[in-house]
Amino acid sequence: MRDKTLLVLGASSDMGQYLIKKTYKNYKTIIVHYNSNNSFVDDLKKECDAQIVEYQADFSDSKSTENFVNKLSEGGYSIDHVVHFPATVANPSKFHKNDWKDYENAINVSLRSVVMVLQSVIKGMLKKKEGKIILMLTSYVNNIPPKYQSTYVTIKYALLGLVKALAVEYADKNIQINGVSPEMVETNFLSNLPDFVIEKNATQQPLGRNLKVDDVIPTIEFLLSSGSDYITGQNISITGGK
Repeated sequence: MRDKTLLVLGASSDMGQYLIKKTYKNYKTIIVHYNSNNSFVDDLKKECDAQIVEYQADFSDSKSTENFVNKLSEGGYSIDHVVHFPATVANPSKFHKNDWKDYENAINVSLRSVVMVLQSVIKGMLKKKEGKIILMLTSYVNNIPPKYQSTYVTIKYALLGLVKALAVEYADKNIQINGVSPEMVETNFLSNLPDFVIEKNATQQPLGRNLKVDDVIPTIEFLLSSGSDYITGQNISITGGK
């Protein structure tokens, strides 16, 4: 795969950075998206011998998202693989106290972003008759979700629907689209959750702990590899047996 290009949306996340460090040897070029923090890029460039290209975009803003898509197109990169991480930070709230703007913001950051990006880059995949797309979901779409997370859960179900729909549409074009659904992973994404919630969740896991980033990335690595060429439309759970 050394001649291929990987696009990581939400590359500044713990997941995004770890994925790049684990897979850069497989790619000639890695395009990294970030919103406000690009301090990680210099370290990646020092550590990775792949070409690292950075593009900024605030996916909550329609114009910024549109500009990002245009930059990808103008850059002339033929993108082979896409991994999508962007999500609003988990923020527990009762449904009847939520404002529609909370849902709208989550839709823009997580769903609109990937729809707009894929509508652009998938054209190149069609020409080459190959491509791999992976969306980060959650185990909540497979099991009973927690209370007070209606915004987050709703958006993840929408992303799952996108995975299923696109997988069917592009299966005969040799483009694989899959989702990865981990249990709670201890990352900065949980910064707004009370410690006792995170600790309680850990005690409910069969292994007695929450997931770490390196429990999740190997599955994404596999889905990006040739070993997954016959796997599409799947939502792979990473739950430790829960």
